Amino acid sequence: MTPSRFQQAVLTWFDRHGRKDLPWQRDITPYRVWVSEIMLQQTQVTAVIPYFERFMASFPTLADLAAAPQGEVLAHWSGLGYYARARNLHKCAQVVMEEHGGEFPRDVEALTALPGIGRSTAGAIASISMGLRAPILDGNVKRVLARLHAVDGWPGRTAVSRKLWQLAETYTPAQRCNHYTQAMMDLGATVCTRTKPDCEECPLERACAARSQGNPRDYPGKKPKKKKPVRSATLLLLERDGEIYLEQRPPTGIWGGLWSPPQLDEESGGEGGARAWLAARDLDAGEIQPLPPLRHTFTHFHLDISPVWVQLTDTPPQVAERGSGWYKLRQINRPRAAQELGLPAPIVKLAKQLLALQAPLLSESPAP
Repeated sequence: MTPSRFQQAVLTWFDRHGRKDLPWQRDITPYRVWVSEIMLQQTQVTAVIPYFERFMASFPTLADLAAAPQGEVLAHWSGLGYYARARNLHKCAQVVMEEHGGEFPRDVEALTALPGIGRSTAGAIASISMGLRAPILDGNVKRVLARLHAVDGWPGRTAVSRKLWQLAETYTPAQRCNHYTQAMMDLGATVCTRTKPDCEECPLERACAARSQGNPRDYPGKKPKKKKPVRSATLLLLERDGEIYLEQRPPTGIWGGLWSPPQLDEESGGEGGARAWLAARDLDAGEIQPLPPLRHTFTHFHLDISPVWVQLTDTPPQVAERGSGWYKLRQINRPRAAQELGLPAPIVKLAKQLLALQAPLLSESPAP
């Protein structure tokens, strides 16, 4: 299939079937496209929409985002995962304000020099919001091109990635590049899907090598399986009168900048570690009770969390350190509390467990 026929087929399909009313497709600006592209990394459209709308309500402009405290930005990101994206988003906004006068550069190379913006994201910003000819290669586009040409191998390999980028460059048109970019993402997301490709509805069906082979699901190649390492940590659920003690985590590392109970490392974990932590701070506990463990999976490892419920009998000043505080369990368990307070999803789950244990006691006192 020639590039011109490819482009015509994709754009004709988009005119008839493409998505044209997503929140970031209204009032298109580089800022709105950029935020949506970062959110859509590793996350489906349906999950992103409410986050995007809340984010835009709180940070309607690039200047608003740059001026916001990082903790507030992370709170709005809570639940989307991959929190480095949010930290880079905040940092990038500040760089654009300080070094580019508050305007995204109209150049793909300059865009990729900004924090958290890769080649494909830069292409999406440039083509969708600026009308520049710039290829993209997100997961959806990789799938379409790999199947169309039966490109063997995992796209994470350099040779495979190079081949797919060459194809993306070849097919990207000079005209209607904004519609073409959206069309390719839509085609992969709604028709050429990972597990159930709807080949009969695909405008590229007759030219698709994988379709003719009868094995479209074999493309693109899968990432070689590698057993994820397992880490463990003890979280101290310090509780008093229906409140839980939380502290802000360091800006880097897992859940960077979010709030969680104190964490003990693998060497000093468990109930014994909890008692040692309390003794070091001259804290008295009425009861110490291990709770059921919880596994949370990150991209590169599993984290086995051992929660220990500690009912404190007093709260001396040593506990109320900078970047910490007491939160009502009922407050944490409210809808959207994770976004408002900046809590990782596993911490919300643990708070629900603790609230269930405390339900009889809390029912005796009025709700806050």
